Amino acid sequence: MGQNIFSTSMVTLSKSAVRQNVRFVKSKLSDNVLLSAVLKGNAYGHGIKEMVPLYESAGVKHLSVFSIHEAEEVCKVKKNSTQVMIMGWMEDEETEWVIENDVEFYVFEIGRLKAAVEFARKVGKKAKVHLEVETGMNRTGFQEEHLAEVIEMMKSNEEHIVFEGLCTHYAGAESITNYLRVMDQIKKYNQLYDIFKEHGLIPNRRHTACSAAAMSYPETQMDMVRIGILLYGFWPSQETFIAYQRSNGYGQEGLSRRVKHPLKRVISWRSKIMSVKEVPVGEFIGYGTSYQATKKMKIATVPVGYAYGFARSLSNQGRVIVNGKRVAVISTVNMNLMIINVTECKNVGKGDEVIMIGSNGKVNVTVSSFGELSNQLNYELLSRLPMDIPRKVVI
Repeated sequence: MGQNIFSTSMVTLSKSAVRQNVRFVKSKLSDNVLLSAVLKGNAYGHGIKEMVPLYESAGVKHLSVFSIHEAEEVCKVKKNSTQVMIMGWMEDEETEWVIENDVEFYVFEIGRLKAAVEFARKVGKKAKVHLEVETGMNRTGFQEEHLAEVIEMMKSNEEHIVFEGLCTHYAGAESITNYLRVMDQIKKYNQLYDIFKEHGLIPNRRHTACSAAAMSYPETQMDMVRIGILLYGFWPSQETFIAYQRSNGYGQEGLSRRVKHPLKRVISWRSKIMSVKEVPVGEFIGYGTSYQATKKMKIATVPVGYAYGFARSLSNQGRVIVNGKRVAVISTVNMNLMIINVTECKNVGKGDEVIMIGSNGKVNVTVSSFGELSNQLNYELLSRLPMDIPRKVVI
């Protein structure tokens, strides 16, 4: 089997878009705030091994992942000077590999802190830990009543531990409905930080902000921010984008110009038409009776279905681009293919390009519009793109 065989679809990644998004985010950060690019969920579906060098070429020197598996993937392709941080899953025995490879990691339970000390002794290198504290998300993080034990362990094992960071995560900074909860979390974090300071424990970095918090609550930027979705060209929510527009003059008296969109989509996703046929009026198309031809129609099949990341919930709702026209996905999205209505497309045929995410001239289809159609978030649809779809970097 040769190298040139066409997959059912192809993802392309824009290097210039990454650079633009990094520039924009950095322009919104306070002085001396470190930008950590988040690569969880296979880099939000974009591909870890492809995105690491793109971020590095844009000047990003710190990368955050969820699991040790993702950290291993990053370490295979990153520069020696680029720092990696695990925010979530790792077995205690895997701490040895983490310390040996100078990977930073979250600690949110006593067992992991004990493992950090144990393996730091064994390896002969200090463990770079970020203590996560519970401020109101009620997910992971040390509660205040456990801090005495944590502080005692940190102080008695200073030769084995680097207090790299003190962190927390906000419970919904992308929505104004969570404003009071987020403000309470900020207050709680600062109180817990003061407890550590009183015991002479000062972290190298304080960090709490995700994309939404960094944009909507500038006081959360502190020493480092963990930015994911913004760097891929998407807003955490419509609310966050509207808030950005308003803060830049849109809607104010005398400044009602539309604010230029500062982000650029990194990803595009394309396939090809598999076959074209005509269907008589009155015939049902595809599985069941969810779609009936109301006139003589021309349809095309595309070899991408829900097994390849195009959600079944987009049945009879989704849109794709063919020959410069936005056309409808009709009938039920299958495991391996979808059916589209190409009646209005002239000279359409087998092998013609189909754009699921991306643009052709002024016509575009975005993940955001998918989310609106299917009640899914940008995050969910992007991260569901299978890892085995070929990915190609373009300028």
